[in-house]
Amino acid sequence: MSTTRTTPEFITSLQPGEIFVFGSNLQGMHGGGAAYTAHRKFGAVMGQGVGLQGQSYAIPTMQGGVETIRPYVNEFIAFAKEHPELTFLVTRIGCGIAGFTDEEISPLFAEAHGVENIILPEGW
Repeated sequence: MSTTRTTPEFITSLQPGEIFVFGSNLQGMHGGGAAYTAHRKFGAVMGQGVGLQGQSYAIPTMQGGVETIRPYVNEFIAFAKEHPELTFLVTRIGCGIAGFTDEEISPLFAEAHGVENIILPEGW
């Protein structure tokens, strides 16, 4: 029987090679929610709203509707595939301050289910 690993609800520490994936805004103002945690604990850089930074990876979620998030999710999945030495712990991006639901965001990650180094939230 195989067990599917899921992202913990609260991430307070990371192991070497683990990356905290969080929802951001394009301006990289990491002032609240998971973005604040990413900045405070995992190396997210103020002013950088997309991509790898420290032990975190930003996916913009505050610039419009769900379809504006999709290209950034696709870019993230491609990046994760190129970096199998890293493990990406995806938080419930877009489901906090950005105001989206799990049902709106989780389908964007359908392709991530086949990528071993991407860990998704429970139910995604």
